Amino acid sequence: MTDLQQGGNASVPADRLTVSFAWTPTAGREVDADASAYLLTASGKVRSDADMVFYNQPQGGDGGVRFVTGPGQGTFEVDLSCLPPEIERVVFCVTIHEAQAKGQTLALLEGALIDVATSGGGSALRFVPSLAGAAEAAMTFGELYLRNGQWKFRAVGQGFTGGLAPLARSFGIDVAEDAPAAAPPPPPPAPKPVSLSKVTLEKAGQTVSLEKRGSSFGEITINLNWSRGRKGFFGGGSAIDLDLGCLFELSDGRKGVVQALGNAFGSFAQEPFIALSGDDRTGDVSQGETMRINGARWADIRRIAIFANIYDGVPNWQQTDGVVLVSMPDQPPIEVRMTEGQNDRRLCGIVLIENDAGRLKVTRIVDYVRDQKVLDESLGWGLRWVAGRKD
Repeated sequence: MTDLQQGGNASVPADRLTVSFAWTPTAGREVDADASAYLLTASGKVRSDADMVFYNQPQGGDGGVRFVTGPGQGTFEVDLSCLPPEIERVVFCVTIHEAQAKGQTLALLEGALIDVATSGGGSALRFVPSLAGAAEAAMTFGELYLRNGQWKFRAVGQGFTGGLAPLARSFGIDVAEDAPAAAPPPPPPAPKPVSLSKVTLEKAGQTVSLEKRGSSFGEITINLNWSRGRKGFFGGGSAIDLDLGCLFELSDGRKGVVQALGNAFGSFAQEPFIALSGDDRTGDVSQGETMRINGARWADIRRIAIFANIYDGVPNWQQTDGVVLVSMPDQPPIEVRMTEGQNDRRLCGIVLIENDAGRLKVTRIVDYVRDQKVLDESLGWGLRWVAGRKD
């Protein structure tokens, strides 16, 4: 491990890297901070809006940079060998979401750092920026840059006035938030501006309802990720294995469960039109676990209750820092974090997804219970449970 000071630089150890962020909001404060990356040419600007990689656009540079939500507070998988030749810098930033409306700055983030590791998990470079007293709501933590044919990493720590939208514009991104004061003549067809919208459900019972844009919702993905306590991450100790699952009820009244336990992985193309991608037993898969819902068959689904279960390890929800991201085409992603919880409860009911007259309604639960049966009873699902599996 090499700790860099502000302005310091070092050669990166491999082409395939994991660039991870970590921070903890000041105690008692709700702070929504996000990580983003910008792929820049020699001019210091992006080639197009597709060169911004973040929660709403998780891939760029021909797959050379991918945002995978975790571990930590945001992680990017980088394959320098895949980047287009005109890309000479990849800049990694942190911003406070809706900073102006909330009156928040980066000073509310404690223990913030950026870590550059090889894809195999060997941590190589780390930078801890000074955020105490920071008046800015955005900062470039670090950057990968090409110098004389070799990629290096530089610790930057440069603040930026404003939040995500002005930061993105400074790199040449066309942001969808602001409309022009006067309507110009109709322009030729062009790609839609990048949408920075995101919905974070922070309070129990908080709900968001989405309308279909087109014939269906497309593929709806539920991604579960977690950070603290995973082996090898920032020198963490014993791993905690979280399993993603759900209770479901179809429109014809049939009910069931999709989970790794009992190999009940479901099906995307057939009933229940819900499929679990797999089971990360090691805690080493940076993408975590993902569930796919067939939005083209939304009319066949009545409701889905998403849960996470601590399958292995000491039940410590604060240590997992778990996050669930619900995303689908042409809709803002919906984020729910599990930041509290009783440590003697192995299961957390996270969100309830309902078919509300064709709309997709998502309600925050975040209720920590003993097991799936207790969650079932609390939601009035009505399944019969025997020896830990559905009957």
